[in-house]
Amino acid sequence: MPAIWSPSLSHGAQQITSSAIRDLLEITQQPGTISFAGGLPAPECFPTEELTAATERALVETPLAALQYGPTEGFRPLREFLVRHMARLDINVPLEQLLITSGSQQALDLLGKLFIDDGAPIAVEETTYLGALQAWRPYQPRFLTLPLDEDGLDVNALARMLEGGAKPRFLYLVSCFQNPTGVTLAPARREALVALASRHGLAIVEDDPYGELSYDGPRTAPLAALDIAMHGELRHVVYLSTFSKLLAPGLRVGWVAAPAEVVGKLVQAKQGMDLHTGSLAQATAYYASCDGLLDRHTPHILAIYRARRDAMLAALERHMPPGVRWTKPGGGMFIWLTLPEQLNAAQLLRAALERQVAFVPGESFFPNGGGHNTMRLNFSHAAPAQIQEGIARLASAIREMIGKT
Repeated sequence: MPAIWSPSLSHGAQQITSSAIRDLLEITQQPGTISFAGGLPAPECFPTEELTAATERALVETPLAALQYGPTEGFRPLREFLVRHMARLDINVPLEQLLITSGSQQALDLLGKLFIDDGAPIAVEETTYLGALQAWRPYQPRFLTLPLDEDGLDVNALARMLEGGAKPRFLYLVSCFQNPTGVTLAPARREALVALASRHGLAIVEDDPYGELSYDGPRTAPLAALDIAMHGELRHVVYLSTFSKLLAPGLRVGWVAAPAEVVGKLVQAKQGMDLHTGSLAQATAYYASCDGLLDRHTPHILAIYRARRDAMLAALERHMPPGVRWTKPGGGMFIWLTLPEQLNAAQLLRAALERQVAFVPGESFFPNGGGHNTMRLNFSHAAPAQIQEGIARLASAIREMIGKT
């Protein structure tokens, strides 16, 4: 039977591929499999009783707002709460510059729709969030990659790129506990980056889903706060965040704080996408948060995730053979592991799945290819005992592969 629809796919649609992480989810749900693949919060951290009460309150106190179409900008009480919440981070923006989105993933797609043309240059870290790449590849950008190390993005490399004449539409980075590597942009580099943006008129998309998940001390000031401190307003930075890591990802509620010249276009683009984020989900997020749930619940999350991070780092130290290296993140959900050069993580995955342990090969996170010997490990979802066993299984697979090379 001849194909009817496929020949009519746009050039951008032909660039769409399935997520390596999503493809693994079905496999990792099999009994006995220990998964370090998805960036999943621990389900025991979901505040289910509070979310149930918040949903009931939304349906009792504001049933029309919770069940009816709403403004594209979002449920006003939730936006007002988020203005206060961000002010605690010194991100002081007026209500009119804040938009509720269906997770921060939608914000990435909106930004791609607004700012990426075929061949448009976009600056990103050399390993970057896979979901951003998926959101933007249909718009067919040209990715300009920048190195990063244990202190995050190499700002000097960015300066050389800009001084050499490159004019990216924007720089995208995950500023705290980066996905996939777990590294955080150091304070001195943050200040240098905002100053560099000011000199060159550089737009920055700051993705900050993990900033509150800091296990070794206070969180670092967001780039958006430094932008406001320097200019008196949000000028160079579009700031993204989400409730997914602190309440529950199933709500699909995130937000964008953007300069005035950007937010109106974001609203217009969202109108054509989904009209507005789900009203009941927004109202639930508001009523769950307005009485201080985030302040009460976040320390509980931090204690659980800190123990799991420490369990994974200890297991890696105990079981991994010589030549394997890994990051030591101060927060977030991920550890980045680098194998000896002769090994291939995609081939290793097949051997690991035979031992019922899963991870994400690192190649998916490289915009322009590379990283055959790298992988991302998630530590937030599995319990410490599972982490110990899973890392032991993974190390066994690595030793076997080394023995064959």
